[in-house]
Amino acid sequence: MKLLGKIFMVKTMSYIDYLKTPIGVLEIRASERGVTQVVFSESTESNANASRITDQCKQELDEYFKGTRKQFALPLDTKGTEFQKSIWDCLLAIPFGCSASYSDLAYQIKNPKAVRAVGAANGRNPIAIIVPCHRVIGRNGSLTGYAWGLERKQWLLKHEGVLLSTPSHKG
Repeated sequence: MKLLGKIFMVKTMSYIDYLKTPIGVLEIRASERGVTQVVFSESTESNANASRITDQCKQELDEYFKGTRKQFALPLDTKGTEFQKSIWDCLLAIPFGCSASYSDLAYQIKNPKAVRAVGAANGRNPIAIIVPCHRVIGRNGSLTGYAWGLERKQWLLKHEGVLLSTPSHKG
């Protein structure tokens, strides 16, 4: 019997930490390469396993909430399809204090008919605030859905100085 080869499983370290913010507790997850997830959580800090990257993430998010940071400088380690990653890259290009619509993003990737797919990819963004999916609003300037609740989205946009329009309804 011949041994054809060995399969080695490389286990990557996973880190987790939490940050209390004005709009709820954020759970921060990271690999050794970068931030993998930032989500709102009901968890407590009992299972924290911090790293250099989660510490940096907490510091930068704290600065964001204090109004002293407008751009993040964190390494990211996103997991998703190529399409999702292309949309998340578009989100990263939306500057602080600005917004874009789903159709703006579809045009940016040169696929204007992909508005629904853009919305789905936006909704699967695993890194809230840092990959600013909250900056995507309706084409008419109105507030649209947000996985973490419209109140949080509205707070984030107001914090960044984004003015939302209220569409008039004919009745």
